Amino acid sequence: MVTSTNIFSPIVEDLALLDKNLTMMVGARHPILYAAAEHLFQAGGKRIRPAIVLLIAKATSTNIKAEHRRLAEITEIIHTASLVHDDVIDECQTRRGVLTVHSTFNTKIAVLAGDFLFAQSSWYLANLNNLEVVKTISKVITDFAEGEVRQGVTHFDTTLSIDDYIEKSFYKTASLIAASCQSASILSNTNITTQHNFYLYGKHLGLAFQIIDDILDIIGCQDTLGKPPGSDLKNGNLTAPLFFALQETNELHPLVEREFQNKEDIQQAIKIIKQTNGIEKAKDLAKEHVQGALKALENENTSEALLTLKLISYYILNRIK
Repeated sequence: MVTSTNIFSPIVEDLALLDKNLTMMVGARHPILYAAAEHLFQAGGKRIRPAIVLLIAKATSTNIKAEHRRLAEITEIIHTASLVHDDVIDECQTRRGVLTVHSTFNTKIAVLAGDFLFAQSSWYLANLNNLEVVKTISKVITDFAEGEVRQGVTHFDTTLSIDDYIEKSFYKTASLIAASCQSASILSNTNITTQHNFYLYGKHLGLAFQIIDDILDIIGCQDTLGKPPGSDLKNGNLTAPLFFALQETNELHPLVEREFQNKEDIQQAIKIIKQTNGIEKAKDLAKEHVQGALKALENENTSEALLTLKLISYYILNRIK
């Protein structure tokens, strides 16, 4: 079994340094903002995004530069800021098994904390003094907004296609991973082809990650998810397992049309999805994107860091075993 613990062993000290730096970087003057930010980082998380940045740095450079480390930290801050806003929009009470920022403080503080983290990440990004990286990462923040708007206006919309779902998943998840992978390569002064390969790696990895997350929303339990199963469905965020299940059965349509308003609707929907091939087809879709990620690395120089990047693809699939 591939786990996050053994995958990241080549950069365990680098990740410890990252954790130490994160709370220092968001050192807000106001104690409430600082407490909100500290609450987020103490909640943990697997740090997959910054870990990938550090591994690409090792794969493309003789050593990890200070700029690479800062990019890894910026990536995690942007990701965390997006989670704060996501939780407010979706009205989630818990994240990673702990209370969300708006549950601990209030919605206003949560929105401001998210805005503050985005602002801090932008400031540190500008101080990298690399225009290409600034342009690449800045686009991610607009992608987040577009992804949230798209999701917001398509709640409970069963007419969406799998292609629409993939496009939304790119904006919400894969964009940041793709851009940070490309940026890590840019900071190593690699050629355009290598930069593009790492972008494709991040894009496909991010899409696979989101699809697996959506499968776990159906088959996971609250202890591992850190939130109740079916939370995405309840919020109207229709995902790959449901779209594939809708192609097989009409039983789900009335549940979605009434927006899962009855107390037992979510559990009934999960039961129906499990009886179809929806989950298997979603797994197959995730596997396709994992293969896309691995293909993007085919022509890159083999190293321990590159092998670790490939292992991450399998780790993502192993999350549902």
